[in-house]
Amino acid sequence: MKYVFLAWAIPMSIFWGWYFVSYYDLGANYFMLSRAGNDLVFNIYGEILHMDPTVIPWMVGKACILDTMLIAAIWAFRRRREISAWWIRRKERMQAGAIGQQSASGPVHPAG
Repeated sequence: MKYVFLAWAIPMSIFWGWYFVSYYDLGANYFMLSRAGNDLVFNIYGEILHMDPTVIPWMVGKACILDTMLIAAIWAFRRRREISAWWIRRKERMQAGAIGQQSASGPVHPAG
């Protein structure tokens, strides 16, 4: 599973790193890390896809969110027994804490 995480995280970090560096023009005079490079790339994609280039980053963002949710769902499915055991322990601790708080404060009397 760690290889799946790496195969997901490395391209995501490279793309989003490039996107934000080029979008905010932090590239130190390197064309592909400039705003002009960012605009050129998305204009080319817009021409290829026949759509507005300003919409493409949002579409890529939605696809990345979907990919992230898919990877998380696969990971959770593979760890479902551990997650279930953790959830049960957590519930028991919360119930024990609530019972301990009630007994520490004494019995509750209705206001009369």
